[in-house]
Amino acid sequence: MTTLRKTFYNSFFSHIYIEKEAFDYPLTKKILDCYPGATLIEINHYKDVFNRSSQEFTEQKKSPSIILAKSRSSLLYEGAPTCQDFGNNDFYYTSCVMNCIYDCEYCYLQGMYPSANIVIFVNLEDTFAELEELLQTKDIYLCISYDTDLLALEHFLGFVKAFHAFAMTHERLTIECRTKSAYSDILRDLVPLKNFIFAWTLSPPAIRESLEHHTPTLSQRLEAINTALNLEFQVRLCFDPLLAVKNWKELYSEFFSEVFQKIPANKVKDVSLGCFRIPKDFLKIMRKQRGDSYVLQYPYTNSSGVLSYDKALAEEMLTFCTLELTKWIKEDTIYLWKET
Repeated sequence: MTTLRKTFYNSFFSHIYIEKEAFDYPLTKKILDCYPGATLIEINHYKDVFNRSSQEFTEQKKSPSIILAKSRSSLLYEGAPTCQDFGNNDFYYTSCVMNCIYDCEYCYLQGMYPSANIVIFVNLEDTFAELEELLQTKDIYLCISYDTDLLALEHFLGFVKAFHAFAMTHERLTIECRTKSAYSDILRDLVPLKNFIFAWTLSPPAIRESLEHHTPTLSQRLEAINTALNLEFQVRLCFDPLLAVKNWKELYSEFFSEVFQKIPANKVKDVSLGCFRIPKDFLKIMRKQRGDSYVLQYPYTNSSGVLSYDKALAEEMLTFCTLELTKWIKEDTIYLWKET
């Protein structure tokens, strides 16, 4: 099987689709220079490739392509109810990149997108112009890495550095960059800002090994977190999603102990906790794609179109994990996502 996969599947980004209108952007040239051996295919619109019917998401994950496109509409969206807003009223997220190089079985992207190929919108300056206008009227809390993992793509994309530079000159803007990456080289080239937060998602090793395919190990992520903390960046820890696997109490108790044995809790900005939750329509698609995934086949409870654990179990998990975390973290810096 190993030999078959080596010969049958293409390597990551062996093919790059490019919209005609995206060819002349500097970012397009930068990306193409990083993949000189890629096969280039010109297209009229990214949806001609990305939205094709009968695509196999899980198969495409093994050898995804890049699609370079020009956004023709806003890429700023108001935060969804299933997202943690950390007490911010004007909470937005942006999708300058669609899809992720990692392959987490519980990830909603496989239920939201018809393709596992990665779309990159090369006209980032248009998003900055829209942000400029929005910031004239209110403070903005912006998540830049919800529908992808920007830090994992930073070595050839540079979006984290670009958003960081924008935040540096816009005090009314607070940016969160969510990641599972262990890439920390960029941090030495950036200045710590109060309004730019690196938020690492962490899971117990057993969950990472079984469900978070191709992601860095816990030790690798903790090493990157320590680098960020030592350089005095704002760091958030995201224990989300919490999963009710076998012996979950022992698993998470040992996990939290391991985390805070390796990083200084007093330097962490805050922590988020949330049980697994997902829109019903997304999970319906995901269950068809991964019929053998225990996390997707669990009999979740439906509440207003969102599937999660029943209220009693969710409360038990959040209460237990909060109590465990207060051994190291002040309770007023622990943010919980709860069904409203």
